[in-house]
Amino acid sequence: MTRISLTVDGTAYEDEVEPRLLLVHYLRDRLGLTGTPVGCDTTNCGTCTIDLDGDSVKSCTVLAVQADGCEVTTIQGLATDAEWDPLQTAFHQQHALQCGYCTPGMIMAARDLLKENPDPTPDEIRHGLEGNLCRCTGYQNIVRAVLAAAAEERRRRAPAPDAATEAATPKAPAGREAPV
Repeated sequence: MTRISLTVDGTAYEDEVEPRLLLVHYLRDRLGLTGTPVGCDTTNCGTCTIDLDGDSVKSCTVLAVQADGCEVTTIQGLATDAEWDPLQTAFHQQHALQCGYCTPGMIMAARDLLKENPDPTPDEIRHGLEGNLCRCTGYQNIVRAVLAAAAEERRRRAPAPDAATEAATPKAPAGREAPV
């Protein structure tokens, strides 16, 4: 047995694990974080994608002992204060899932993609998610969801207009459209 110490979704854990235990099984079986599915156990499907020290990885390719000292974020750790992450919201609003099995991995991989490229094209999204398989949706709504989440993130990061700028902006009279 090997002693490990890691932080998962903001909570610190110390544990004894067998050196051959995969991180996906540690998350699910030891910590009860079943939001990260086990798909193929061969790195082909991407359903088990998580964030490990800021990078998305397929947790079926990482041993729990390799995560010693690391910060792990799972799909369950994205929501804060009972509010979904913009990607979770976008997947819901854009109907970017059918059976939902691939969804956690898609969201985690898309999160990594948007970190690197906050304004991707549809082709860049398809390329960025090509390591994650969906057998139900045809990917169109997944691409739409990632585009919507990217737009929401950009909106959230945009500086709020200051009061002087807002006051100087001409307003249309009530009941009339502003000229375009």
